[in-house]
Amino acid sequence: MMLKQYLGDLRDEFRGYNAAKFTKDLLAGLTVTAVALPLALAFGVSAGADAASGLITAVIAGAIMAALAGGYFQISGPTGAMAAILMSLVATYGMPGVFMATLIAGVLCIVCGLLHLGQLTAIIPSPVITGFTSGIAILIALGQVDNFFGVTSEGESTLAKLMSYGELGFHPSLPTVIMGVAVMVFMAVFPKKWNAVVPASLISIILATIAAVALDLDVARVGAIPSTLLPEVRLTFSNIDFSVIPELLPSAVSIALLCMIESVLCGASASRMAGGARFRADRELVAQGVGNLVLPFFGGLPASAAIARTSVAVKSGAQTRLVGIIHALGLLISMLALGGIMSQIPLAALAGVLMITAWRMNEWDSIKYIFSHKFKSAITQFVATMLATVAFDLTIAIVLGVFIGLALFVANCAKMEISINRVDPNRMDMGETHENVSKWSVVYLSGPMFFMTTEALSARLSEVEDQEKIIFSMRGVPSIDITAVNMLMEYYEKSKQAGREVLFAGVNAPVMKMFKRAGMLELAGGESFYFAVNNILNERLHVKSSETV
Repeated sequence: MMLKQYLGDLRDEFRGYNAAKFTKDLLAGLTVTAVALPLALAFGVSAGADAASGLITAVIAGAIMAALAGGYFQISGPTGAMAAILMSLVATYGMPGVFMATLIAGVLCIVCGLLHLGQLTAIIPSPVITGFTSGIAILIALGQVDNFFGVTSEGESTLAKLMSYGELGFHPSLPTVIMGVAVMVFMAVFPKKWNAVVPASLISIILATIAAVALDLDVARVGAIPSTLLPEVRLTFSNIDFSVIPELLPSAVSIALLCMIESVLCGASASRMAGGARFRADRELVAQGVGNLVLPFFGGLPASAAIARTSVAVKSGAQTRLVGIIHALGLLISMLALGGIMSQIPLAALAGVLMITAWRMNEWDSIKYIFSHKFKSAITQFVATMLATVAFDLTIAIVLGVFIGLALFVANCAKMEISINRVDPNRMDMGETHENVSKWSVVYLSGPMFFMTTEALSARLSEVEDQEKIIFSMRGVPSIDITAVNMLMEYYEKSKQAGREVLFAGVNAPVMKMFKRAGMLELAGGESFYFAVNNILNERLHVKSSETV
């Protein structure tokens, strides 16, 4: 079914394809190449591997994932978020562990796509996504301290590396720091309108490389760039170790989860930018899975769709998925033709690019919005997710953020509004009636009634023990659980024994259905239920006014 849908989408996508559209794809692809090249090198270094791994990842993932993508506009490759969660994995298990974890993550993504789980990422609250993004930005920035200052640290995590400076010492290299700062300043002041034509990151790296070579600066360089897509360090069928799967499974789940979240959110956002272009979330997961399944055999790192490169593709006039393939070919040609030059790129320059990238990764508009409007629930989710991302990993951060969101939602639901009004005969034009309304009360309820609200309601009902007739106005109650129904049934029976009449008004269909199933309707009888409070007053008191009390 998915294959048939894919072939149908391809026919629609390339219907009427001509030289003019190919020219647009070609120019858009080359533009994305210029943006992706410095980021691919930088994210490879950021992950704890090397620039070459990042470049190979961008080439392989860019081609395979674009060809199978759920939207023609998707551009995939190494990302800052993925690099951040790989740092501890590389430090602990080395590249063989990364390759196996990526392989497992690829399988997980394919399974999730085939099971049509592409839309499940929608259950993650936006403050959690924002907090996770900020946490990743912090990890990227902290992970570049070594390259930015020209120092050396040790440890299996970012925090452990920072703490190691206490023992190893922290002695910054002045040329390295100056170069990193210069790159950051250049990118910060570079005009946005020029950046749309030539990315500031690419220009800054070119200028830094020229300066490092011309002045023979003592700064660390990227090192050898491979002239092949099959480097010596890669996964082969002969060295696949199935025994490490249980040990690497948590890391693989984190990689797969991040891949799904980034790719689906990227696709949804880019689809809106492209005027509502079709996006198949489930097929995107399969594409990401296939790409990550293949990458380890080329020595690549895990990849996902990248919003920055995807948005550049859309804004550059992308027409079909050929843009992603052209961008991959552009990177391959750059790797083969310019490998010697790229090997001289200073790591400090890449660190500067990543520092600015980390700053810009933060969703500042969303952060400002939730803090300026003092949304306590959103702020709590944001801060908790951000800190958990830095201190633990993606999976724990997402689970914690969602759990906090659910807990706060349930806590807010527990705040049911209860208002008790005594019936005032002076407000009504009453006809002849033998009823005494001096001891009548209406209990107005608003909000879901469940186990967390029953105690508050029971406490408030103690205020009307001296009344002869109690009317529950329940139009504002959308749902009720068995605990709340049992509480009302007990209250009804006690009231009946005390000679107090209990009536119900405005009961919604879902609540009435629960009343029938639980036996409340049978206990009280149909004559105890009315459409509205007014109906009770009109019937019992012959009220001539239509005013609701």
